[in-house]
Amino acid sequence: MSLGQHLVELRKRLVIAAIALVVGMVVAFFVTDWVIWLITEPLRVIAETEGERAKVELMFSTVTSAFDLRIRMSFAIGLLISAPIWLWQIWAFIMPGLTRKEVRYTFGFLAAAIPLFFAGCYVGLVVMPHVVEIMASFVPEGGASFFEAGYYYDFVFKLMIVIGVAFVLPVFLVAMNLAGIMSGMAILKGWRVAVLVATVFAGLATPAADVVSMLMLAGILIVLFFAAAGLSLLFDRRKAKRASIILPPEASA
Repeated sequence: MSLGQHLVELRKRLVIAAIALVVGMVVAFFVTDWVIWLITEPLRVIAETEGERAKVELMFSTVTSAFDLRIRMSFAIGLLISAPIWLWQIWAFIMPGLTRKEVRYTFGFLAAAIPLFFAGCYVGLVVMPHVVEIMASFVPEGGASFFEAGYYYDFVFKLMIVIGVAFVLPVFLVAMNLAGIMSGMAILKGWRVAVLVATVFAGLATPAADVVSMLMLAGILIVLFFAAAGLSLLFDRRKAKRASIILPPEASA
């Protein structure tokens, strides 16, 4: 294909992806009430357990902030809803330039990375209520917590995304092993650094007072790292086995 044909093809893929995103945003706009109810569950729990002692409410500080929040949520949710379509458009554009082996590796990477990313987002959603409850416990007697809606949503969304991305990092280690950049033994030798990084990351992603959430998140990341190292060692063993196949007699002669 010429450069002009590539640009036409790219425009076609972008238009389809954009239409899918807009449709996803329209659908998502009608479920924002349910999402807001889900992420504000910790606030209701605090209000029920503490009663009059703790006032915790979601605050909309401007006239348009409620609408702005729904638009931002619609974009994020619509991006997830339309992901199968726009991911396929990206894949369909680059696939003709890949070899059969690269296509197989890419499919394997996506098949592992996408479930792990959503699993990480779910863990972030599980950890989030504990973070909010512990932070609210530091409000002094007679005080009140009024969370600005946009800031609260950013906190929840970023926590889920960061943990989701962290869950995908072991897949990158396996991909680097398959590409011949790192051996499985080299990955395994870095276990001390991996444990330290996982612990520091978990400590930053969760409040210092929430030790249980920190240990849970760090434990999951460490298990994923050792799983990646184990898979890489297995792949290295298979590579070595193929390389040590006895040559046929005519070749040895």
